Amino acid sequence: MDYDIPINIAGLNLRNPVIVASGILGLSQSIFNRLYKIGAGAIVSKSISLLPREGYRNPTIVNVGTMSYINAVGLANPGAESFSKEISKNSGPLLVSLVGSDKDEFSDIVRKFSNLKILGFELNLSCPHVEKMGMEIGDDLNLVYDIIKLIKKDTGKPLFVKVGLGKSDIIEVAKVAESAGADGITAINTLRAMKIDIETRCPVLENKIGGLSGSAIMPLGVRCVYELSKSLRIPIIGCGGIMRHSDIVEYMMAGASAVQIGSLIGLKGIYSIGRILRDLRAHLEVSSISDIKEIIGIVHR
Repeated sequence: MDYDIPINIAGLNLRNPVIVASGILGLSQSIFNRLYKIGAGAIVSKSISLLPREGYRNPTIVNVGTMSYINAVGLANPGAESFSKEISKNSGPLLVSLVGSDKDEFSDIVRKFSNLKILGFELNLSCPHVEKMGMEIGDDLNLVYDIIKLIKKDTGKPLFVKVGLGKSDIIEVAKVAESAGADGITAINTLRAMKIDIETRCPVLENKIGGLSGSAIMPLGVRCVYELSKSLRIPIIGCGGIMRHSDIVEYMMAGASAVQIGSLIGLKGIYSIGRILRDLRAHLEVSSISDIKEIIGIVHR
């Protein structure tokens, strides 16, 4: 199958705008290779910290309705040193997601990947269920600015900043990221959520609070992309709840230059990437759209 629906975002030429989101199948080079072969335009790794993290104990995920669930994995990952060795022979379109609890950690992490063949980085400022990481950092605008400045000082590769709905205004956070030198914004991350078992009278997740993802959050994601695209000059990657090709079109019409899919893969398997691309190509042909860039931000015109 021809997966080419070319798009350029922040100077990166991708074969199509469908990117595998962070947290989905994101730690194995062999899995990355399979994802490249079955159509992914790019892949974002799981969030990588300086030192290994075990994450939370099970249960870490619970279904909460049609095509939606809450998860609290706890940013489990093998650490920067181990993951850099895992992807030492990578040749595909990979972005490494970064997470940390101290601004100086980010420079150390980036340097681990400085000589590897990767597209760039995504800075996770919006994980909703890990203390002193992710969203807590994203809500500190001065810290956001300093971290991005440090990362951009250490790498010439594109840096995307993943923002979410925390205590700070998402547009304000994105503007700070842009002013600090971010090359693009990913919006949005999962939302803080909870599920209680009424029989045991206890929260279902071991961490109690998790992140809501899937179709339930898509209207919020589209709204955020729409509002961000009116305020930013840098490109936006839309993320949250994409389950079908029409969702991709909706995000791009709102202002996204590319999208990330995660829950769909978790629910329907990795071959859902090829299916959604096939349906997207068919839609473009039927709609007589020769270049997908034509629809980016069309609702603003």
